[in-house]
Amino acid sequence: MLTRSILTLMTAGFLATVPAHAQESDADKDWSTVRIGTEGAYPPFNYLDASGELKGFDIDIAKALCDAMKVECTFVTQDWDGMIPALQNDNYDAIIASMSITPEREEQIDFTNKYYQTPPAIAVPKDSDIAGTTKEDLSGKAIGAQVSTTHARAAEAYFPDAEIRQYPTAEEYKLDIESGRIDAVMDDVVVLTEWLNSDAGACCKLLGTLPADPEIYGRGVGVGLRKGNDKLKGMFNDAIATIRENGTYKTIQDQYFDFDVYGG
Repeated sequence: MLTRSILTLMTAGFLATVPAHAQESDADKDWSTVRIGTEGAYPPFNYLDASGELKGFDIDIAKALCDAMKVECTFVTQDWDGMIPALQNDNYDAIIASMSITPEREEQIDFTNKYYQTPPAIAVPKDSDIAGTTKEDLSGKAIGAQVSTTHARAAEAYFPDAEIRQYPTAEEYKLDIESGRIDAVMDDVVVLTEWLNSDAGACCKLLGTLPADPEIYGRGVGVGLRKGNDKLKGMFNDAIATIRENGTYKTIQDQYFDFDVYGG
């Protein structure tokens, strides 16, 4: 979900068709304009509002980074599955679309430092007697998670003495915890918070967040760039540091979240 850890690797045949100029170093390029690729279908991070305007945390962060770099930025929407191929084919210069930094993706593209890392979290029924999020607290409990996700993998690693039940969709584990068939659920804190703040999540409460093991969750979410674009990468990294230091990041974050979205 929030971390989006799975992306199909491109074939050698496709890579052979990438324009040569899309793979060259940017050392001599004057980056006065930067084209940003985003999905526009992943609220609250990036989405199109009723008028068709791009909104969301990713978009506001992108605009702040562009201001810090003193460059003009334009946005291009792109289906998720084609995000990396379109970057490599020079359809845009950077991806700002809640893309997690994983080893598989780093074989294809470069990433900046992270600009956020939402932690995993645990939710339990409101009348639960589970006191905390340690492995002792969850020992012997049934924990639901979505199958084939980093959260399911993390649940098995973090809670070896619990029963981890994996569900095809998040909706199915939500139904089971609402009906009392499991004791807790594990997912991204944003996913759980949005559910708990809705009528459907009235059954439950957020127990707490968990550390994001980098061996499972990667290094957080970063700006994706073509390999060799080291100058642009440095510009983005400097801009991330700048907006973190001058308060711009927190101002944007507080419009969307009531916790530190940057992570530890």
